[in-house]
Amino acid sequence: MPGDASASWSVRDASPADGEACARIYAPYVTGTTVTFETEAPTVEQMTARIAAAQAEHAWLVLEAEGAVQGYAYGTAFRGRPAYRLSCEVSVYLDRDLRGVGRGRALYGALLERLTASGFHLAVAGATQPNAASVALHRALGFRQVGTFHEVGWKHGGWRDVAWFERVLSTVAPEDGPA
Repeated sequence: MPGDASASWSVRDASPADGEACARIYAPYVTGTTVTFETEAPTVEQMTARIAAAQAEHAWLVLEAEGAVQGYAYGTAFRGRPAYRLSCEVSVYLDRDLRGVGRGRALYGALLERLTASGFHLAVAGATQPNAASVALHRALGFRQVGTFHEVGWKHGGWRDVAWFERVLSTVAPEDGPA
């Protein structure tokens, strides 16, 4: 059972073969919640391309239990200009029945460790409000809230606020300094 906390599970790098599972996990968030501002669930092909793009520059990890992908976390570019290159935006999604059993924290924590080891300086994350579980997760992982964009997105018939969080991953400056 996906929600069984005692089941054996692991975190690993995503592969193109995980596109279908990641698309399946993400679709209910797109169509039934305001957690994401996408309004159409990505296809398997689109999700597979996202995995490849994230793997090329940052990271995309999956949580696997009993041979099935049950969650994923990824890092992407925060902004396109060169001086932002050591900052990344992060996100995590789990099968809906896995929330609250600690796997999201473990998966997200593994992603943050990977990004730190890869030399990234800062991770940022946005969380549509209200979302007490996401706020608690980010705080538990050492993020601090730095602000809120009010009424920044329109979804499901209403304006949505997004709280922004940041976490310093490494204080080591790059050898060549910021561009």
